[in-house]
Amino acid sequence: MKIEGKAKLLSIYIGEQDHFLHRPLYQVIVERLREKGLAGATVLRGIEGYGKSSRIHTASILRLSEDLPVVIQVIDREERIRSVLPVIDELVKEGLVTVQDLDVMIYRAEEG
Repeated sequence: MKIEGKAKLLSIYIGEQDHFLHRPLYQVIVERLREKGLAGATVLRGIEGYGKSSRIHTASILRLSEDLPVVIQVIDREERIRSVLPVIDELVKEGLVTVQDLDVMIYRAEEG
């Protein structure tokens, strides 16, 4: 799949300890995105952050947290991003989901 020009960035902010049917939520989301044929997804684990509760979650050894922030990011065409929003809504019970406009300048992937 080749993406150039106008696209959307879907960002899903959740906690590392969030689960869906006894599985890590970030894994379930990535699998669902893949099943739906999106271009790709990346899971980023934060080293520190806070959300609605204002409770700091950190990887600092002095205040080790077991629930670090996790962000799942997906870049694809608008119609493909919009098509998975109902799936994300079903899975994410607590968190933040954003969709942003962006321009893809370079996207290179090995043909295979």
